Amino acid sequence: MTRRKDRTDEIPSREECLEILRTAGCTDKVVAHCEAVSRVAVKIARRCGAEVRIVEAGALLHDIGRSVRHSIDHAVLGAELARKLGLAPQVVMIIERHIGAGILKDEAAGLGLPERDYVPETLEEKIVAHADNLIAGDKRVTVKEAVADLTRRGLKEAAVRTIELHEELSQIAGIDVDKII
Repeated sequence: MTRRKDRTDEIPSREECLEILRTAGCTDKVVAHCEAVSRVAVKIARRCGAEVRIVEAGALLHDIGRSVRHSIDHAVLGAELARKLGLAPQVVMIIERHIGAGILKDEAAGLGLPERDYVPETLEEKIVAHADNLIAGDKRVTVKEAVADLTRRGLKEAAVRTIELHEELSQIAGIDVDKII
């Protein structure tokens, strides 16, 4: 992939995001997942008063790194691709920080990631990370189901952070995020 012509710090449209995913080599399954995450994230963003364009682009592109590898480092790889494409820093950070409900610096090292925090900071980053938690494949799941899956896989800290993120976004939205369909 090459840098986008004469564009830097751009927030791509929905159609451009889908083209970027396909050009990068993402499978139809990954694209379907990203579209499902985007649908949920946009609904949450509207309820929370977040920047919908940033959330939509970040949600659509959050798994672009899966065009390279389907491992935990797909977020880092995806952020690198997004930087090379000249995408807006807000979108790049959504991609980099979307894994789980965030990964702390000490956890990152143990997972083979560059040593830094991957915890979503902005409202838009939090929304996309949580929307991703609420989509299994391309199907919507409840936070209870997402937490049960994390717990089953032995990811207790991630389960706790997922619950905390759910509660934070539900408070901002003024409604339980599970009720936003």
